[in-house]
Amino acid sequence: MKIAIITDTHYNFKKANKNFHDYFAKFYDNIFFPYLKENNIKVAFHLGDAFDNRKGIDYWALKWAKENVYDKFKDLGITVYNIVGNHDTYYKNTNKVNAIDTLLEEYDNVIKVSTPKEFNVGGCDFLMMPWICADNQEEVFSSIENTKAMVALGHLELNDFPVFPGQMQPNGMNKKIFEKFDRVFTGHYHTRSNDGRIYYVGNPYQMFWNDVNDKRGFNIFDSETYNLEHIENPYTIFEKIYYNDNDNDYKDINVSDYEDKIVKVIVTKKTNQKKFDKFLDTISKSKYIDLKVTETIDVDDSNFQESDIDVENTMVVLEKYIEESDFELDKNIAKKIINDVYIEALSIE
Repeated sequence: MKIAIITDTHYNFKKANKNFHDYFAKFYDNIFFPYLKENNIKVAFHLGDAFDNRKGIDYWALKWAKENVYDKFKDLGITVYNIVGNHDTYYKNTNKVNAIDTLLEEYDNVIKVSTPKEFNVGGCDFLMMPWICADNQEEVFSSIENTKAMVALGHLELNDFPVFPGQMQPNGMNKKIFEKFDRVFTGHYHTRSNDGRIYYVGNPYQMFWNDVNDKRGFNIFDSETYNLEHIENPYTIFEKIYYNDNDNDYKDINVSDYEDKIVKVIVTKKTNQKKFDKFLDTISKSKYIDLKVTETIDVDDSNFQESDIDVENTMVVLEKYIEESDFELDKNIAKKIINDVYIEALSIE
């Protein structure tokens, strides 16, 4: 059986920002649901973080999610196994109050996974796990130990996988806990990665500047062959333009390229102000969502050698500081807090 896998959709994103939800809708209307209909896909797995805000839901965003996603699942006769992610749950130490159980009660085609459960779908046994927290950790580990399923699905925070491109997670759970499974498919980190057995399947669309040039979309899993196929989402919302007097000409600009986009012009070399003003003026004629200009320092690098400087990763510097400090705190806890704050900061525009 072919099964659609999607995760980290974050309805209600940025306090129900309409521009982002219009962008999300293009994916669902033109890519996701047409593919499921054309290929007669009747089962979908949602691996968590369907909704964005743990503390509440904007009424407009809830209506949007139902009309644009969950009603369409139901109309197409698709059964959805919806795992609870960390953004779906109200408390941090328990999943007992969560958006999936509370907001999707009316959908009898949505199987709500707020506790670890086993399901047989398409002749394949799956262990499905919600977000692991203090309240359910013992139950989840027991289910892992006792299950006969060879495929696990969850919303996991594991070590040594990229949270964003270029930023690895050093303080998550040890992936060896899941070594009994042939395949593990998980949400939580938005960028796609795998070690050959554990797969972070990636979210469907861009949400932050970190996502530029990082392929997004959804996946199709074959329960018989274990093959995982990625279906790319061609739509983007962020656009970076690197401006250099020698390379950029306002006459070459196609304003339609920036329609409904959040545009950032990064100036690397500007010696002709008039030429730059014409360039910006032309960009401004496009129907963009937002336009920002960032100027960098024009450095004479004729005598520059890469060995002249030694740049350390931000987290390396912070962790080194914690290790060398004398404060009376658990340094592992301090590192975890700093890492979480750093990762959250990377998500901010």
